[in-house]
Amino acid sequence: MGRRRAPELYRAPFPLYALQVEPSAGLLIAAGGGGAAKTGIKNGVHFLKLEQIHGHLSASLLHSHDTETRATMNLALAGNILAAGQDARCQLLRFQTQQQKGKNKAEKAASKEQGPRQRKGAAPAEKKSGAETHQEGLEFSVENLQAVQTDFSPDPLQKVVRFNHDATLLATGGTDGYVRVWKVPTLEKVLEFRAHEGEIEDLAVGPDGKLVTVGRDLKASVWQKDQLVTQLHWQENGPTFSNTPYRYQACSESGTFLGLGTVTGSVAIYIAFSLQRLYYVKEAHGIVVTDVAFLPEKGRGPELLGSHETALFSVAVDSRCQLHLLPSRRSVPVWLLLLLCVGLIVMTILLLQSAFPGFL
Repeated sequence: MGRRRAPELYRAPFPLYALQVEPSAGLLIAAGGGGAAKTGIKNGVHFLKLEQIHGHLSASLLHSHDTETRATMNLALAGNILAAGQDARCQLLRFQTQQQKGKNKAEKAASKEQGPRQRKGAAPAEKKSGAETHQEGLEFSVENLQAVQTDFSPDPLQKVVRFNHDATLLATGGTDGYVRVWKVPTLEKVLEFRAHEGEIEDLAVGPDGKLVTVGRDLKASVWQKDQLVTQLHWQENGPTFSNTPYRYQACSESGTFLGLGTVTGSVAIYIAFSLQRLYYVKEAHGIVVTDVAFLPEKGRGPELLGSHETALFSVAVDSRCQLHLLPSRRSVPVWLLLLLCVGLIVMTILLLQSAFPGFL
């Protein structure tokens, strides 16, 4: 029996590093690139339209945004605002989708002559900053907003960005170990503190404003502004394995499922509270998985899921975006449970009546 394979949803013309899902419009946003090196590999953010076609979830390229010489390594999404980590800076982007006004027959004919929309494997033409895409009655535009340098190490790199719950602030972390908090959309700095000795691997912002950070110094910390609330250290709080270095790599929001991508390219889905593994594809990408994202269960999410319980997207340096579908687990319908309960009650009464005549 051959190795299990995940379907390829989309292939970009550059390595992919970051992924976000916008559920209200059913958009999948994938970003990456070859960086500043003159290798001919482009840098960009691709906006994909998710659709159910003949019972299958598919993605087609809606818009390609050129990021020039900067590869996007991490993303955060709040409404129609994207925060993109590009080298040592954070770039804010605003995207908009709207229906085009009615066209005359000549314009419609011209649109058809441009050919069908591109799907996986297509090499799209890049769009410059602020460019618009007109496709199948949709008008899509992306606008560059503010940008700011967020990391100041000798080899600076922003490694993570997160919005707070109401998208009025965003927090960044990078190779210099500092957390910096910025106002949105002005990117005025409101807080800065040293969170880790060395690189910050990931951070999360709670609804109460607390920050959780994990770093290469093997520590996971909880902060109230710049004050340390509590801290975990792997050697003290984690499993003990002799001569094996471990560190906290990521922190994620709680939910029904946990999605995991590995450095060997494998992808798995677990039940969050029990860590029971429900889905696993070994070496799905064959190279390090750089980001994963679930299809949210809101907006167009339920419509796009169809008969499946959840959908996980994964991207990797191999330029591919893969789809991982978890079939709905079999469950007993509520009506059948009620029917069984009524049947048990009736059977119990009949048994009691036969054992004790005159019981009723």
